[in-house]
Amino acid sequence: MIGALSYALDITEGQPMGHAARSCLIGMRIAEAIGLPEAASRSLFYALLMKDVGCSSNAARLSALFDGDDLAIKHDFKLADSESLIEMARYTARHAASDRGALARARRFAAIAARTEANTRRLIEIRCERGAEIARMVGLDEAAAEAIGCLDEHWNGGGHPLGLRGDGIPLLGRILCLAQTVEVFYSARGHAVAYEVAAARSGTWFDPALVDALSSFRGEAGFWLRVAGPDPAREVAREDPGAPDLPGDDSGLDLIAEGFARVIDAKTPYTARHSEGVARIAVGIATELGFDACELSDLRRAALLHDIGKLGVSNRILDKPGRLDDEEWKAVRRHPEFTLRILERVPVFESLAELAANHHERMDGRGYHRGLLAGELPLAHRVLVVADVFEALTATRPYRAGMPVEKALDIVHGDIGTAFCPEAAAGLDAWLDRAGDGWALAA
Repeated sequence: MIGALSYALDITEGQPMGHAARSCLIGMRIAEAIGLPEAASRSLFYALLMKDVGCSSNAARLSALFDGDDLAIKHDFKLADSESLIEMARYTARHAASDRGALARARRFAAIAARTEANTRRLIEIRCERGAEIARMVGLDEAAAEAIGCLDEHWNGGGHPLGLRGDGIPLLGRILCLAQTVEVFYSARGHAVAYEVAAARSGTWFDPALVDALSSFRGEAGFWLRVAGPDPAREVAREDPGAPDLPGDDSGLDLIAEGFARVIDAKTPYTARHSEGVARIAVGIATELGFDACELSDLRRAALLHDIGKLGVSNRILDKPGRLDDEEWKAVRRHPEFTLRILERVPVFESLAELAANHHERMDGRGYHRGLLAGELPLAHRVLVVADVFEALTATRPYRAGMPVEKALDIVHGDIGTAFCPEAAAGLDAWLDRAGDGWALAA
């Protein structure tokens, strides 16, 4: 489950799908080579898959800093040597206001360059701290959370956020740093370059003993064929060293869904706690409509994960203050498709994939991403549509106050039969009447 969900983390880091899973394969092979004990290997396994769980939390800040596409900026950062002034200058020049005029690019470059070290430290600090926090929230052990928090520390003390050095960096964190870097270069530039980078950074970025361990399986063609395979998450499932201390029942699934909702909502300040709010409203409506406990549970999880596809949309678009152009709007309209593709890969959430992905459909077939008609949308889907719109209208955002409930209800009622289902709208009315002012206080 976590291996498949890690695909969502890959896209928000601007990496090809399977990045975290391939990093996991490489990291676990390093662990095998050094004889890492079973308990530590189990912690490492989940830390590798969840290493980027904090990555969405700095996306808006990064996009604003560079005035650019956070997905491209993040992708290329992993290919740059952050300890090389020359490489960082080239990287900054390439991404600073990249689609603006020469003067705007020069000004943006100068502003970033003046605070390169401070900016880098802060961006990594946000990501690592948030990642460790969410790891703990979903039930990973302290060793895994600590490793995620130390993902970007370097052997020579030149990393971030704490500038830890040598054995002061937890061993699992050292493995994470090496494994993810090798994977990035392996996927982008091939096996030989990945090993060249590891050797060149041995003793600076990486623990030399771990680089030696990596070198010990350089010629294992069978292993590297597995890494290069079409479904790395399936390969990762074969490596599973045993379950972490996560609840094995439905509460474990709820923890994972809630954790990923935090990742989703951290992508942009304009949707803070949106997924949680949609889930609460959808369950309220569905309760009024007589859904049973199983149906309510499925609806809540789908609501928590409905915007997971937005992790693959640039903050340059999501946070744009003005009107979107045709290409930008096309990118936004694809996020339900991304949601569908991600959740279909997760066996325990596969049955919820269409429900989660249909949150922008309309009764009259003018919604997206598939333009389904009312008869093609089960009641739970129509409930989620109403909950998503009502939360968006009434939630307070950085750029505006929340709309009064009465005005939001007027909008919903005005589109009954075209955009919104009459039953779902009636369920919303009934839930609000029953909850009174308490529905907002629960936010």
